[in-house]
Amino acid sequence: MDTGWIVSLIISGFLLVLILAIAIPIDRKYVVRENGKINYKKTKIYLRWNVFDTLTLGLAVYSIICVQVLNFLVFSGETVENVFVLFFTNQAQLWTIVSIIYLICRVSMTLKAIKERWGDEIE
Repeated sequence: MDTGWIVSLIISGFLLVLILAIAIPIDRKYVVRENGKINYKKTKIYLRWNVFDTLTLGLAVYSIICVQVLNFLVFSGETVENVFVLFFTNQAQLWTIVSIIYLICRVSMTLKAIKERWGDEIE
C-alpha cells in the first residue's frame, strides 16, 4: 500500500472517532425515544442548529479544500503515483459522500419533526 493511502486511512479513522464521540452523546442526551422509536414531537434538536451540524459544515469545507488541492496537483502534472494525489483523492471522496449522506438524513429528520409538531397546520 502506498503511503498516501495509509495516511488517509489514519486521518479518516481519527475524524470518524471524533464524529462518533460528538454524535453519540448528543443522540443520548437530546433525542427522546419511546418504545425504541424517536418521538419527533418531543425531540427539539432536529429543529435547531447543533454542534453536529457545525462539525458537518467543517467536513464539507475540508472536502472542498481537498478537491481544490487535488485539482491543483493534477493540473500541475502529478499522477496517481504521487502520495499527495492519492491522499487528497481518498479524503475528498470519503468526506464528500459522508457530508451528502448527513445532509439527506438531516433534512429527512427535520421534515419528520416539522410534520409531527405542526402536522396539518402548515397547509
